[in-house]
Amino acid sequence: MRIVIAEDDSLLREGLALLLRAEGLDVVATADHPEPFLAAVDGHLPDVAIVDVRMPPTHTDEGVRAAVEARRRRPGLAVLVLSACVERAFADDLLAQGGARLGYLLKERVGRVEEFMVALRRVAGGGTAIDPEVVAQLVTRSRADRRLERLSPREGDVLALMAEGLGNGALAERLVITEGAVHKHIRSIFAKLDLPPSERADRRVTTVLRYLGNGR
Repeated sequence: MRIVIAEDDSLLREGLALLLRAEGLDVVATADHPEPFLAAVDGHLPDVAIVDVRMPPTHTDEGVRAAVEARRRRPGLAVLVLSACVERAFADDLLAQGGARLGYLLKERVGRVEEFMVALRRVAGGGTAIDPEVVAQLVTRSRADRRLERLSPREGDVLALMAEGLGNGALAERLVITEGAVHKHIRSIFAKLDLPPSERADRRVTTVLRYLGNGR
């Protein structure tokens, strides 16, 4: 796994590089600004980019815009975005490209090394990894839509874990139920939220997150 890191905080940037190399991964370049990051993507053709949401010069949305541009230049590039807090608009910008090979984590998650590495490998493998706190806030902001009230407590649990990017097997293990039960809950969720079901996990996660984020 070839990785490029774009993070203007030198301590976090170098700490991430050391962590990933200790895990046996190949950090081919690091950058503290969008331009050298994009140059590294062009030059090193990485498998994964880890990108801070806020980067110079204005520390607003440069990181997200650079991530979107990197995925345009290198189709199939997995991107794991790090943010100090939940920023819904930025999540929406990234999800507009589709949820495959995309992660959005709070920076505090990096300190939980096992969780962080699971998320990184899931994204690199073609999946989606959305921070549980991001999902929780999207759910809270979407309560105005009465369709969410149709869900049973168990369906609410399934929806939250599904939006984090967990597959049916992982859902079953987390909730201590059978995969058959998970499948039934998911079909019921799609029906109650008026969402078209899909066998593609990435499309499923993207659809649910867009619903939660936009209150549709």
